[in-house]
Amino acid sequence: MLSHKARYALRALVELAREDGGQVTAADLSTRADAPRKFLEAILLELSRRGIVRSRRGKFGGYSLGRPAESVTFAEVIRVIDGPLALAPCVSRTAFRKCDDCPDLETCSLREALLRARDATSAVLDSYSLADAAKAGAVEIPVMPPPQPAAM
Repeated sequence: MLSHKARYALRALVELAREDGGQVTAADLSTRADAPRKFLEAILLELSRRGIVRSRRGKFGGYSLGRPAESVTFAEVIRVIDGPLALAPCVSRTAFRKCDDCPDLETCSLREALLRARDATSAVLDSYSLADAAKAGAVEIPVMPPPQPAAM
């Protein structure tokens, strides 16, 4: 499940993408993203450390995207804020580890379904950028074909 923190981050970043390189103050961004200001500022600090957002202090300061909106995907933002997309650590590409209660990865009856879920989720979120979400204000989610059964 997507956390509130990740939702606020994505909303704020989409608003910055709509600015097309312009800066937005924390107060304005908080209003536009419908996020608590102090919480959003902590999120933006985290995104700034990763180069996704730039911040500028002072009277004419604010926040802007650190990279082109086309190059920042939803998957990247979610991974920065919430961690791996996988439902279990044994299917994660970025934080793999054997599940504590699993005796054997090769015979696990859950792993194949979890791998497919991770792959499908990743395919959608890795192909959807901030620029896609910012277009015309409407979020158009690409339709992915259903996963094919694994060959035996």
